[in-house]
Amino acid sequence: MNTLRSLLFTVWLYLSMPVFAVGLSPALLMPHRFAMGVIQMWAKAVLFGLRWIAGVRVEFRGLENCPSGAALVASKHQGMLDIVALLAVLPDACFVMKKELMPLPFFGWFAWKAKMIAVDRAGHAKALKDMTRQARDRLSEGRQIVIFPEGTRNDPGAPGDYKPGVAAIYRDLEGPCWPVATNSGVHWPAHGFRRHPGVVVFEFLEPIPAGLKRGAMMALLESRIETASLALLEPKGRPERIV
Repeated sequence: MNTLRSLLFTVWLYLSMPVFAVGLSPALLMPHRFAMGVIQMWAKAVLFGLRWIAGVRVEFRGLENCPSGAALVASKHQGMLDIVALLAVLPDACFVMKKELMPLPFFGWFAWKAKMIAVDRAGHAKALKDMTRQARDRLSEGRQIVIFPEGTRNDPGAPGDYKPGVAAIYRDLEGPCWPVATNSGVHWPAHGFRRHPGVVVFEFLEPIPAGLKRGAMMALLESRIETASLALLEPKGRPERIV
């Protein structure tokens, strides 16, 4: 039964993309908020299908720490659901993403229109400088910049390998950083099509204050995210918001 539900959800997921992207493509001719509206509707449709088809509920905790204006958000990364969930809950998320994804039909077009931050990973120092410049521009628009400091997906419980890009943005923008912990990979693994029924938790943690040195900031960020994510492998307590 779980295999069938996972297959049905996979169909739902991959059909939803062209339905929203093609059906609502006129948003590409409008200001960025219309493209973001389409993306957010798609994300909520994915979460709806995930719950009612695959039996996976998404719960958001620590919403008192969820930023509503300009912010730098650093999230644990275990799979595609991390992107979908944060698109659904943040008011105007702007993701740091690989530049190679931008030419993709519709996906890349909407990412471009929504002013996502495209980074050339092979560019090293030049790419880092360009990323911080784009991040500064997006923050001036009151948006939430979302970065996965590990740079790639990791299995639940696996130790993270945190990259310095998040510290560069944090230093350049001279503002706090909002960490996010999750156990998403337990129920939506990074590989394969099977989804495992249960509750995925995204927990917004206490923000890291501005002004810390790079080493102290990175150590505190990693400690908070990893400790909270490990604790979420056995979720406890009542949910604050379920999608």
